[in-house]
Amino acid sequence: MADETVTESTAQQELPLPVPERARDLPLLPARMLNEYVYCPRLAYLEWVQGEWADNADTVEGRSVHRRVDKPAGDLPAADEVPVEERLKARSITLSSDRLGLIAKMDLLEAEDGYVAPVDYKRGKRPHVAGSAYEPERVQLCAQALILEEHGYRVREGVLYFAGSRERVRVEFDEALRALTCNAIDGLRLVAAGGTIPPPLVDSPKCPRCSLVGICLPDEVNFLKREQTPPRPLAVGRDEAMPVYVQANRAKVSKNGETLEVSIDDEKVSGARLLAEVSQLVLMGNVYVTTPTLHALMEREITVSWHSYGGWFLGHTVGTGHRNVELRTAQYRASFDEAHCLRIARGLVAAKIQNARTLLRRNWKAGEMPELLLDEFKRDIDQARRVGSLAELLGVEGNAAARYFRHFRHMLSVDAGAGFAFDFERRNRRPPTDPVNALLSFAYALLVRAWTVTLSAVGFDPYRGFYHQPRYGRPALALDLMEPFRPLVADSAVIQAINNGEIKPSDFVRAGGSVALAAEGRKRFIAAFERRLAHEITHPLFGYKVSYRRLLELQSRLLGRHLLGEVAEYPNFVTR
Repeated sequence: MADETVTESTAQQELPLPVPERARDLPLLPARMLNEYVYCPRLAYLEWVQGEWADNADTVEGRSVHRRVDKPAGDLPAADEVPVEERLKARSITLSSDRLGLIAKMDLLEAEDGYVAPVDYKRGKRPHVAGSAYEPERVQLCAQALILEEHGYRVREGVLYFAGSRERVRVEFDEALRALTCNAIDGLRLVAAGGTIPPPLVDSPKCPRCSLVGICLPDEVNFLKREQTPPRPLAVGRDEAMPVYVQANRAKVSKNGETLEVSIDDEKVSGARLLAEVSQLVLMGNVYVTTPTLHALMEREITVSWHSYGGWFLGHTVGTGHRNVELRTAQYRASFDEAHCLRIARGLVAAKIQNARTLLRRNWKAGEMPELLLDEFKRDIDQARRVGSLAELLGVEGNAAARYFRHFRHMLSVDAGAGFAFDFERRNRRPPTDPVNALLSFAYALLVRAWTVTLSAVGFDPYRGFYHQPRYGRPALALDLMEPFRPLVADSAVIQAINNGEIKPSDFVRAGGSVALAAEGRKRFIAAFERRLAHEITHPLFGYKVSYRRLLELQSRLLGRHLLGEVAEYPNFVTR
């Protein structure tokens, strides 16, 4: 045994790339990140450096496989007390090494004949490849062995247990695997320290099954960089969770097990929802949420949005928030660059005018939209792309908006029933003085809330923008990115609600020269707005179908790819 120990020690000393000791301020590197790095360096960077994570069927199944070994059991003897004849087992053991800069939670450790063997549980069946295991899994297991050796244990082999086929695959920690593992440790550290995300894989079969494909956007980034044909459809699982709105005065939202319940004066209101089916909790007016409910929502990253009773968006409550400091740093850096701000703002305004022009053309009630009007909007779009300052851009946007709202009535039905017509002459707000303006104001409040929540979830600071100047309490970035979507989502929801007869004259209240939606009308319009967000369209650039709700996240992530230098220009969404 002594000869074998010397041989192993000598093998470690002869590694071609010794692992440098980490700096004190760097966090320990989880051994599972080496698995991700060998599989795809970009995936490891997204998870480790930018703090991204998303579940899919594979990750959920993987957690289920680990349930047993996640429960600590058994004691790992000291390195000099490992039995020679007796076989011992210890589950869920966490060890670290400052010299290696590694930490690992080991599923199972088996001690026998004076040696310790790490056992790592894997979902699925044993792959039919050389060595009966893929390289990333072997590297992760070897990293656990290196940590054990740092603690004085003798390790010569480990085991990969595949739950799907109930097979154990023996992995010998030879010199080649040790060198590969040390290279992976060094490589991931260098990538993380470099501060530049590795490029995405090109047309790789790994991407569609990856849980982070909707965050990484490999095909979309490569397409925009002209390095790949149009992307494959986003492999993102359908999310059945939906927002829950509560607007009843003095309502109380509480939690009963895994269910959200709403009550008024301690009497339960119908419509309890499972927490797993809730994407957001939207509260309007005087609504009370219990502390345990808030804790449960924050733990699950379910946002609570707060509105005034009239619908004005006041703010939102989240958990600890996104950890992607890199993204916010890039956002702040760009926001202080006037030329960069102008470049982004020009694209946003041009896209807004183009989408407004398209909406008018599609919904024009009296024949075809006049060619002269189409030409005027085209001139506005051209001017927006050429202006030399934000002040000029504001003027161009103002002229286009005035022209758009001057003709907005041509998209509304002449008669909404019972002899009542939704007349509209011009846009007014604070307060709105007619039903159409009341609907528009409410729709914009809902849209800015949707954008604020989405941007926060992606990792942005929604209060620091590029076009709208920062002002206390104003989500400038949300207002920026919602510009191209005002016509497509908010205005379209208003037009549909009016023309389909979902909103009636009795759905409004008038007081002091202002008009607002009553509770029942607001409820029906919220349904129309959410239905619009769920509407699927074909993306004009990428060619696959996507809902507007998913599109908000897609555009947010594309903005991140632009700010981090992967995409030269932010690709605005312009419908055909």
